[in-house]
Amino acid sequence: MSAQRDMKEKNPWHTPVTIIFSVIGVIAIVALVTVAVLQNRPLPQKYKYGIVLDAGSSHTALYIYEWPAEKDNNTGRVEQTLSCKVDGPGISSYASAPWKAGKSLTKCLEQARQKVPVKRHSETPLYLGATAGMRLLNLEDSSASTKVFQAVEEALQKFPFSFQGARILSGQEEGAFGWVTVNYLDDRLEQNLQTRGALDLGGASTQISFVSDNFDGSDSPDNAVAFRLYGNDYNLYTHSFLCYGKDQALRKTLAQQTKSGPGTILDPCFHPGYTETKNYSVLYDSPCVSDRKPQGAPATFNHTGKGNFSRCQEVVKRIFNFTECKYSQCSFNEVFQPRLQGPFGAFSAYYFVMNFLNLTDTSIPLEVVTERLSRYCATPWNQVKEQHPGVKLKYLAEYCFSGTYIVTLLTKGYNFTSENYPNIKFIKKIKGSDAGWTLGYMLNLTNMIPAEAPDSPPLPYAGYVSIVTVIALLLFVLFIFSLRPLWPRCSKHPQII
Repeated sequence: MSAQRDMKEKNPWHTPVTIIFSVIGVIAIVALVTVAVLQNRPLPQKYKYGIVLDAGSSHTALYIYEWPAEKDNNTGRVEQTLSCKVDGPGISSYASAPWKAGKSLTKCLEQARQKVPVKRHSETPLYLGATAGMRLLNLEDSSASTKVFQAVEEALQKFPFSFQGARILSGQEEGAFGWVTVNYLDDRLEQNLQTRGALDLGGASTQISFVSDNFDGSDSPDNAVAFRLYGNDYNLYTHSFLCYGKDQALRKTLAQQTKSGPGTILDPCFHPGYTETKNYSVLYDSPCVSDRKPQGAPATFNHTGKGNFSRCQEVVKRIFNFTECKYSQCSFNEVFQPRLQGPFGAFSAYYFVMNFLNLTDTSIPLEVVTERLSRYCATPWNQVKEQHPGVKLKYLAEYCFSGTYIVTLLTKGYNFTSENYPNIKFIKKIKGSDAGWTLGYMLNLTNMIPAEAPDSPPLPYAGYVSIVTVIALLLFVLFIFSLRPLWPRCSKHPQII
């Protein structure tokens, strides 16, 4: 027993100093790892919000976006959290009763009030952008346009958000911001991937926007927009055709067919058996066609469908000018357009019409698309109504025309062919957010996309913690080995008898 006691007394590991140093070393290592983990652990996410109202020609929609509040310079990923379609037509339709334009927005704004946390209300920017419908109203009656905006602004200012104003977007802005939205949501900007062109079709205008290596803006400076995003420069071609949205294009085709003021027209763009009495003054109540109203026409005309795709396409082509071009190449109406390049995303009415017609799959050959449209347009009106009982008759009646118009616009207008037509992707949403100009508009106004690529940590969080842990363990092992001179030698262990 005395020998064992002597051995313990001579063993340096049993000295108080060694024990104290060992304990301190272990505590230091544990503290280092704990602090690293706690300091860098993911925290509960806090968000900021932005609200954009898209006041289009046929309707208004409200969108709420959110992004992480802790990101430096508000560079967090922006996502759509709510979309609300305003009841009733677009605000331009309330020219004779402007106060109704403001009142129509209340229901969706109340939803926004509930969705955005109260503590964020006062710092949440609220924007309203009006597009082609208000552009047309401003051309036709600027006083009425001003009164509509006054009513809208009064309604928006009653809510607790940070109202940033209501304005009419130019066609160039609408096209450019749609391009930003599509490529931002697809992560093509931050990752420096090939960008996707944007094809937007509304009720009163249509936009085409894409990056082309053959376009530097010198041929048509009005169609050039330059962006510097995430450290990359983009020279964007964009053009907006006012009066070539699907609703105004329909007016233009009807105007072509009624220019002599007949009492009846046989329209190949509507189904056989379709018939409706329409008012001349209503048809020509738009700046897009008002100067073409026939003199001495009766008050109404009988609109009768014949359902013939080929003849419909011939009627549609008459609203375009394909013969004159003062540039090296044009789309239509003497507008310069560079050679198409890269993939394209087609959204808004492009998607909704082609989705109804079950033609969003662009792997279907273009020839098959036209064959299916031909069969659909030739379907009797009564049969179409039986097949789609839940669709409003006004919209249902126009799908033959709208599908024909889209194919004609893409192929004859923008020069898509059977070879590059599959490059088009018809899209409604990208990663849960609606495709359209609103997100790009907000990103631009809030500087959410930096001009230069933001710096990022050299290591992800998990990698960082792993390396710190390994280094800490290595230091502990080295500390143990540093005490090697104090280790007891086996040869010196006393023999126990």
